[in-house]
Amino acid sequence: MEWPEHGGQPESVRQQLAPAAETVYDFSANLNPLGPPAWLHSAVHAELSSINVYPEPSYEAARQALAEMMGVKLEEVLLTNGGAEAIFLAARLFAGGSALIVQPTFSEYEQACRHYGVGVRHINMKEFDSWSLPLTEIRAHIIETDVVFLCRPNNPTGTLAAQSEMMELLIAAEASETTVVVDEAFIDFLSESDSLVSWIYTHPSLIVLRSLTKVFTVPGLRIGGVAAAPVMIEKLAAGQMPWSVNALASKITPALCADEAFLGRTKAWLQAELPRMKRELEALHFNVSPSVVNFYLLQDKLAPQGTDELLTFLFQSGIAARHTHTFPGLNGSHIRFALRSLEENDELLRVLHAWRRKQC
Repeated sequence: MEWPEHGGQPESVRQQLAPAAETVYDFSANLNPLGPPAWLHSAVHAELSSINVYPEPSYEAARQALAEMMGVKLEEVLLTNGGAEAIFLAARLFAGGSALIVQPTFSEYEQACRHYGVGVRHINMKEFDSWSLPLTEIRAHIIETDVVFLCRPNNPTGTLAAQSEMMELLIAAEASETTVVVDEAFIDFLSESDSLVSWIYTHPSLIVLRSLTKVFTVPGLRIGGVAAAPVMIEKLAAGQMPWSVNALASKITPALCADEAFLGRTKAWLQAELPRMKRELEALHFNVSPSVVNFYLLQDKLAPQGTDELLTFLFQSGIAARHTHTFPGLNGSHIRFALRSLEENDELLRVLHAWRRKQC
């Protein structure tokens, strides 16, 4: 079986497995099921005339909106073509150097480092340690490292490194003149106080990446950003292609950033649905990662070696989930599920009940 590289590609799996169910529910992409916001389609239509002209090259309106959303200044923000461009711009600063990546995590950090000839060392979080930040190992290697890439909340575990741990990491990084890149692509599912963006004022070696893709369910628009000290933003901007963000994306960004009501509904949904699903899954004897966001890792406690068999059973039953063969440190041992609507989550539970009966 050739599983797709990323989530959100159920059709590529359908061609190989031919599910018996007519409807396939996609749990493989960790996008907000409440999105996009109801107003977005009409707003995009209203902005279609903007495709006739080049975008305003400084993207000032979009950058100002991002800055206000994050609580920083205009000169401390760079607008990017999704989170992916932000990652590659950060890696470019350390071309030919060395990076430490805390695994398992998003594969684009390593992809970007390899692209720019940055040597990569992996340090793995462990399930038995609740996927916590391996600070002892990080400190042991940070002196020989130019940059640390860390996802917070982490993809695929959904875990959030404590701010006390992040402070320890930054102190160690500053002592060795190491830059820390923290990807906050999923932070908008949580309280703003969980973000480290305000730390750029006291830690100039900190680069914070953000994305509107996940929380607003707009992966096709490609809207991301970076928050950092102005001198760092200038270095990042120097490597950015002209007009890398399209006109539609830049025009829509201010309205997205201002939609606090949508973010409020999202947080309320998460606070209700995530604990419910954890209880139900653990009652079925599945191990569930201590996620705080809209996705989680799952492993069958009764058949931990049968993950691929479970993945196949799920898809043939109409559930597309994300394999973990491409996550170093997991190597296919778990399955990542997005948290979906109550109705979709109940369908997943129904299928997992059928799996459990099949195993007995």
